[in-house]
Amino acid sequence: MILVTGGAGYIGSHTLVELINQSESVVVIDNLQNSTELALEKVKEITGKDLTFYQGDIGDAQLLKQIFEKHPIKSVIHFAASKSVNESVSQPLAYYRNNISATVTLLECMAQFNIKNIIYSSSAAVYGDPVYTPMDEAHPIGPITPYGKTKYFGEQILADLAVSDSQWNIVMLRYFNPIGAHHSGLIGEDPLGEPRNLLPYLTQVAIGKRKVLSIFGQDYNTIDGTPVRDYIHVVDLAKGHVQALNLIQKQCGLKVLNLGTGKPTSVLELVSRFEAVTGQKLPYQMMPRREGDAECCYAAPDAALKEMSWKTELSLDNMLEDAWHWQSKNPNGYN
Repeated sequence: MILVTGGAGYIGSHTLVELINQSESVVVIDNLQNSTELALEKVKEITGKDLTFYQGDIGDAQLLKQIFEKHPIKSVIHFAASKSVNESVSQPLAYYRNNISATVTLLECMAQFNIKNIIYSSSAAVYGDPVYTPMDEAHPIGPITPYGKTKYFGEQILADLAVSDSQWNIVMLRYFNPIGAHHSGLIGEDPLGEPRNLLPYLTQVAIGKRKVLSIFGQDYNTIDGTPVRDYIHVVDLAKGHVQALNLIQKQCGLKVLNLGTGKPTSVLELVSRFEAVTGQKLPYQMMPRREGDAECCYAAPDAALKEMSWKTELSLDNMLEDAWHWQSKNPNGYN
């Protein structure tokens, strides 16, 4: 049985589908701070199977102990965290509390119940501004935002834990830029309030919910002056967690792996491709650079292929088609 923290969120809900489709039993804990229980209902609809849900925070040690006492948890997939780069700059203490303190509580409870298998949701934000591209796992670490620092500190805590006790099996997955939605259109990215990531803002502009897309920075040293990222389909990302679980079951020790396509795409290229794929014209405006945005960031994903036979299968067009299918089918998200 797998405990999935933050399982009602964007990446968590898509990973639940893949886990359940692989006949895994799952228990979900989520505080619904930036998610909704409706996503879990849609997961049940997609898979035709049930799951167990606890509404609560992973910083609540008593609740975690109740879950571990009641369910035969073997492994944990840890998504629960605050994730906005920009918000972390303005609210650093909240990010350190949610992403670091609560993770320590989770690990303490796991150790108490001798549950020593964990997949940790990390981020390419740990690398900071690239020294070289594509970025492999040996790339220098240099997070430039509180969000990136919380992910890196989380990695360091886990690495120290692995040194202290060789029974731990830990896979730390550094995501690049997940976008898209499940092809059914039943689950997708539905941020509460104003979107802080590019794709949900873009699709909300396309649906008419927002007036104009702001593109931050047009003077970067890139193909068209806009930031370059490695966009990965959320379903490919979710499947990476299934492969990581298989790796853990082989007593893998500590592993750090990038999850990305290895294909760079600029913001303007993404906008142009979205228009071509969907036929939707996007009004946009160029804005000054944002604090904390790296110029160019894309993965060398070779290690994930070598270590756990994982690679992406879905194209940028698939990502944009599925994101638009979700948004047009659900103009107000899950509401």
